[in-house]
Amino acid sequence: MGNVQAQASNAASIITDEKILAVLDLYNARIADERRARQENPTLMQGIGWRDTQLLTVGEEVGILINILAKSLETPRILEIGTSYGYSGIWLAEAARATGGRLTTLELHDYKSNHAREMAERAGLAEHVDFLVGDAVELIKSLPGTFDLILLDLWKDMYVPCLEAFFPRLSPGAIIVADNMIYPGGPDVDRYGRAVRAKPGITSVLLPVGQGIEISRYEPG
Repeated sequence: MGNVQAQASNAASIITDEKILAVLDLYNARIADERRARQENPTLMQGIGWRDTQLLTVGEEVGILINILAKSLETPRILEIGTSYGYSGIWLAEAARATGGRLTTLELHDYKSNHAREMAERAGLAEHVDFLVGDAVELIKSLPGTFDLILLDLWKDMYVPCLEAFFPRLSPGAIIVADNMIYPGGPDVDRYGRAVRAKPGITSVLLPVGQGIEISRYEPG
């Protein structure tokens, strides 16, 4: 309980809306419960599709960081690739509301997207979010306009295909944040790290925040 309270306190340092803090508390409690269950019964992680039942989030440190990054932009158009159960979307939607921006979030599974929408409604943020369900690459191709901030957090073999889809849609000064770049790591995230740094106009840095994030900024020619 103490850890949950500490996380709530950290969130309260940049978010004052009690409805949003209450929703983050719910997420934090679920994270703690699921972590405890995995520790007590490691066989839970051996089942097919177990990851899709778990709230495997970017974590509070990254949540705060993406909130700050989004708020540094003027009326940002934000794209989240990998809604999951909506934790990171709360941080991004709060920033969208604060800046007059908008969040579009993409998810393959409708039950995850529906849960994320319900939590955003409880937080009073749903009107600032577009929830889309389907294949990430195809959805990106169908979206109009450009994006100012992108959070990439889905299956790691999709990182490079998504990069290729959204790169032509980056606005000048756009920021890309890719999660899980240190843990669990692996060849797919290594491939993404090389690919994003090879793109023209990109400067990029790997930071040991959360489970490792690659932050990239795009400045054309």
